[in-house]
Parts: sequence; structure tokens; C-alpha cells
Amino acid sequence: MAARKPSKTRKKPASRNSAKKTTVSWRGRIWRGLFYVGLAAVLLFAGYWGWMDHKVRDRFAGAKWELAARIYARPLELYAGAPVSAQMLRLELKGLNYQPVEKVVRPGQFSWQGNRVEVYRRAHKLGAEMIPALPLALTFTSRDAQQIDSFTADDAIVALEPKEIGSIYPATGEDRVLTRLQEIPPLLGETLLAVEDRSFMDHHGISLRAISRAFMANLKAGAVVQGGSTLTQQLVKNMYLTNERSLIRKLNEALMTLSLEWHYSKSDILEAYLNEVFLGQSGNRAIHGFALASQFYFNKNVSALNTEEIALLVGLVKGASFYSPWRQPQRSKARRDTVLAVMRDSGLITDVELTHALAQPLTVVKSPASQHAYPAFVGLVKQQLLRDYPLELLQSDGLTIYTTLAPSVQTMAEESLSQTLGQLETQYKIPASQLQGAVVVTAVGSGEVRAVVGDRNPRYHGFNRALDTKRAIGSLIKPALYLTALESGNFTLATPLDDGPVEHELRNGDVWTPTNFSGIDHGLVPLYTALANSYNQAAARLGLEIGIDEVVDTVHRLGVEQAIAEVPAVVLGAVDLSPLAVSDYFHTLANEGIYSPLRAIREVYAADGARLRRYPLNAREAISSNASYLIDFAMQITARQGTARKLYTQLPESLSVAGKTGTTNDQRDSWFAGYTGSDLGVVWVGSDDNAPLPLTGATGALPVWRALFKQLPSESIHRVQPPEVTFVWVDAASGMLSGSECQGALLLPFVKGTQPHQRANCERMKRRESWWRRLWDENN
Repeated sequence: MAARKPSKTRKKPASRNSAKKTTVSWRGRIWRGLFYVGLAAVLLFAGYWGWMDHKVRDRFAGAKWELAARIYARPLELYAGAPVSAQMLRLELKGLNYQPVEKVVRPGQFSWQGNRVEVYRRAHKLGAEMIPALPLALTFTSRDAQQIDSFTADDAIVALEPKEIGSIYPATGEDRVLTRLQEIPPLLGETLLAVEDRSFMDHHGISLRAISRAFMANLKAGAVVQGGSTLTQQLVKNMYLTNERSLIRKLNEALMTLSLEWHYSKSDILEAYLNEVFLGQSGNRAIHGFALASQFYFNKNVSALNTEEIALLVGLVKGASFYSPWRQPQRSKARRDTVLAVMRDSGLITDVELTHALAQPLTVVKSPASQHAYPAFVGLVKQQLLRDYPLELLQSDGLTIYTTLAPSVQTMAEESLSQTLGQLETQYKIPASQLQGAVVVTAVGSGEVRAVVGDRNPRYHGFNRALDTKRAIGSLIKPALYLTALESGNFTLATPLDDGPVEHELRNGDVWTPTNFSGIDHGLVPLYTALANSYNQAAARLGLEIGIDEVVDTVHRLGVEQAIAEVPAVVLGAVDLSPLAVSDYFHTLANEGIYSPLRAIREVYAADGARLRRYPLNAREAISSNASYLIDFAMQITARQGTARKLYTQLPESLSVAGKTGTTNDQRDSWFAGYTGSDLGVVWVGSDDNAPLPLTGATGALPVWRALFKQLPSESIHRVQPPEVTFVWVDAASGMLSGSECQGALLLPFVKGTQPHQRANCERMKRRESWWRRLWDENN
């Protein structure tokens, strides 16, 4: 049987259904892929939006900005009998940008008619307290009166608002004063919305109507003449984004805008915008927010803005530099008037109000206030602040610092230094601008620093000579030397001292031979005369006798903290100190032997107005009241008839002054430290290259001090005589007992039991100097 051939299997052609299934399967995979891609994109977009949303809420709910620490001068107190001169009041009002007018009608104005002054004090904040605006009036007895004669106001004592004198900015340079929405005048908020975002209350962050309107306006103009951004978008740009122009930035802006509108109320957003918007520039300082702009342009609180001032500030939103009222006043006024017209069209003001506002000139201050008008004093404030606060906190937490600066005294000190140095250069043929100087003025008793000048150009922000320069103080050391001798009980003001030649062998074998400035030996002289005339040889011999270590100890007790080498030359001033350190030292002498560290700060407040810290008066007795009384008397003699006698060529004889001149080797440094009953002034004059000069303490620093105190309302020294001190007539030449009518007799104070007992011959005299008689009367 033959085998069967295998049959061939034939493939059946694909059916229509199977082709359909294949197509469906392929399309399904595509759609599934698209779905997953879309889902991933949605999830990614949602995650990205969530991250952006978190970023928005994190900053907006927390501290939105780093806030500068603001530094203020002391407020000037006004009351009947206040030691405020007419010149001082003028300087204070000028510094606060008060406007002189014939009739005072609004805050920030004053009228000066003869000896009568009317002032309308501005409303201002002091810590958390809002001080209301207040009209007041006062009179002076004469044009040059040194105190207020009468005062009329709601309170017996009224203080003007403190002047802002500086800030400690964030590293960004942005500056703002935070303000709540309820503190903003309603007209300001309504005008801002009318000009910048009419539909603010209706949109959800992005306004399609505004975008369309801007698009048509720009298309018609052929240029970008109008923006479509809402206030919320502008806020997002300023707070969160850079100026980069890209698609991703626009996306971020949109997402953040929607998030902001979703989470926060319109009030929250508007308040943030009012604090964030950029409204000007002053050097490296950027002016943000309407509250700071109100101070910057008008020197007034934002709540006190009038209609035309509101219009000007709102107009600056469009371009603060382009419409600057100082650089472009015509352009700025035109923009202001445009905003005023919008205010009228929006029903915010009437036609009458519009007409009145249009007629007003730009009322901005003459120039933007410098935030570093007093760099030397602010430098001292920062130095003292950094003892208690880290720099990062000072640059971010919005602290308010009230200081002790008296702006009028500061101005007097600045002008006295710069003008006198110029006169000295002319008089002594010194090259122009070679002389430099520093001045520190302190209130006696409180230790409050009233003025600091660190350069003849007081606005210079470089080296601060008042704080940072350390120069030999020369004969300024001598009050400490003679005080040490008086405290020992072995010396009195009448004790004869030998002012003959001195030779002293030092440890290294060298011989120390100090000489007098004049080169003349004076033989035996009373102690008070040796001090008054600053005899070096008498001082050197006295220092060696009582002990250099004892003198150094006295200098430390008087307030000098730095280490001092215990070498003989110390008693002639071989000690390098800054003018501020000298002020610390002399303030103890002026303050009846009580040491009080000098203070430049009164109080510090947090951004919310809570008081963080007070800087109260701290005091300790450094020297006995008896010795303090004696050395003070001797330094008054120095001012009357000693090296400082030129003071009274311009000061009234009725003003009691105590002081000491200081001159160093080769006349490289000229010093004068002097005080009245209320004020201490320390002046240094020299050259930065330490070159010899044709000036002594009496011809260099003293004229600066005299020019200042000639203007400064200051009280005479009135010391209460300690019960252990008695006054005795002594012979000036011998120091022995004398009588009131004897030739050469002086009335000197002595600690009881130390007065002389041997009597000198008496030759009757016919007259006595009037100032000496007054000195006796004051101390009896």
C-alpha cells in the first residue's frame, strides 16, 4: 500500500474583526500612554504649584521683610525756664523740616514774631504710644535769650518729635516702616486702587479685562503704554520674583498670584502692597512702602498726608525715579495732577477740592533727609548697641532706638570745629585742610552724649577721630595727678611745689629730664598755680614723690579702662586716649567725683512697640567729695587765670567754667577739656600725619571749645560745699595764713585740719579782681 503524502496546511486570511482588534489595541496603548503622561504632568504641575503655594504662604504668613533698626535723636523738651536758646530752637525746627509761615494752621509749621514763637507739633509715635499733634506757643526775653521765658500748651512740659538720625539697614539695602491698613488714610488706599487696579475687589488675582484693555491700548499706541498687572501680581513680582523676563517667570507669577488670592484676604494683600511698593532711592537705600515714603518726601506721618501729597505718592508707583519730585519736578507735578484728575473722576474728591489741590506747589522737603547725617554719633550708637544685640538682629528685626543726641548741639559743635579750624589755618599759615579735629559734648550728671564730631567735614563716613583715634593727651593727665596728691592728705591747694629742674634715672639707665613748655623755672609755687599754669617740672617731681602707680590708679578710677604703662612720663601725659575716653575721664571730675559710663542710648523698642531695654544711669563714687571739690576749684582757677584764661575773652564772666589745656611733644596734639555746671566738652585738634604744629592746647583746641560754648545755653558750676571743707585766706606766694584785705591773699578751700596755721605778713590792698570775689561768694 502506497504511503499518503502529508497535506499542506493553508493559513486562513485575517478576518476583519482581528484587524479591528489590532487597531483598537494600538490606539489604546497610545491613549493609555497619553493618559499616564498627562497624569504625570498634572501631578508634576500640582506638585510644582504646591511647592510654589508653600513658598507664598511661608513668607506671607511669617516675617515678610527684614526691617531696618531706626535711630532717633532725643526729643527737645519745651517748658517755662527750659535751657533752650532761641538759636537752639531754630536749629531744632530746621532739622525737623518745620515750615516757617505767617500764621500757623497745620502740624509741621511755626511762626516767629519777635520774641514769640508758635509751633504746631506733628503727631508721632514714641514706642507704641501715638503722640497727637499739638499747637503751642512760647516766648524768649530777648533775641539772644538762653532760656524760655514763658510757655503755653495743654501740658506744662511738651516735647517735639524726635528726629530720625540713622538706620541700620538689612544687607539688601531695602528700607521700610511697617504700617497697618487701618493706619493708612482711606483716601490713599482708594486712590491707589483707582489708579492701579480698579477691579481689585472683584478679580481673583488676574484680570482678563485689565489685560485686554492694556493690550488694546498698547496696540493702538504702538508701544507699551499700559500694563495689565493687578496689584496682587505687582506684589508677587516685588516680593517673590526677579526682573527676569521669561516664560517660566510669568508662569510662577500666575501661580503665586492665584495662591495669594486663595489663601489671603484682599485686606491682607493690600496692606502688604502698601508696605512693599518701591517709591524712591537715596544712595544705597531703597525706599519701600507709603509710610516711609511719607517721611522721606514730606517728613510727616502717613496719617497726616493731604490730598495733593497722596496724589504725588500714588503717582510715584508708576516710576519713582522717572517722576522724582527733586530731579524732575515738572514731570512729577504733571503726574500728580493726572492722579488728582483720576481721584475726581472716581468720585474721591470734589471739583472744588481738585481745583484747590491743582493750585498747590510740590510740598516735598527741600532734599531727602540723609540717613547718615551724623555718622560719628551713629557710630557710637552702633558700638554701644553691639554690646547687647547681634548685628543680624539689628539689620532685620525693626528695632527702634532712642538716643541722647541733641541735634542743635551737634550742629553747633560741627560748625564750631570746621569754622575754627579754617581760621586757625589762616592765622598760623597752616596748609589748607591739614588740621583735623574731634569734639564730644556730654551732659554733666546724666552722662548722656549730646554731640559727637569725628571730622572737620561732619558728614564724612570714614575714620571717626572721636572714637577711634588715640593720641597722647599731654597735660590733660594733670588733674588726676594733683587729685591723687590731694586725696593723700599730705597736700593742699596751697602746698608749695618745687618747679626747679628735674633729673630722674630710669631703669634702663637713661636720665629723664622734663622741662617746662616755656623753658623757664619757677621755683616754689602753690599747688593750684602749678596746675593752673601746667608746669611740667613741678608735676614730674610731684608724681615721683606720690608714686606713678598711685596716679595710674586714679586715672583708672576716673573712668579710663585701657592699660597704662607705669612710667614717669605718664604724669606729663604719655598716655594715648581717644576724645571719647577723655570725656569719660573728665566727666567724673565734672560730676563731683561720681563715675557714670557715658551713654548714647536711652531706650530700645521692638517693632511692635514693646520696650526691650532701658539704659539707665549707673553711678559709683570714684573719688571723695572733698578731693573732688578741691580739684574742681583749682580747675576753675585754671580757666580764670591759668592756661585757659582766653576762654573769657568771649564767654561772660558770670559763667563759671573749669577746664584743662593739653599740649604734647612738638605740639603735635592740641587738647582742651572743659565743663560748666551742665555740659562737658572735649576737643582735640591735630594733623592725621602726626606732624608738629604751631598750636598749643590754648591756641588750637580751646578756641573750638570757646566757639561752641559761646552759643550753648549752659549753667554755671554750683558745687555744694562738703561739710568737711572750709575756706581760708592764704598768701598766694607762701601759702601761709592771710586776710581778706591783704595784698596777694586768696580764699582757698581746705579739708578741715589741713589748712595752714602760720601767718604771713599782711600788706593792705585797695581792690580785688571781680571774678575772684564772685568765686568767693559762690562758695560761701
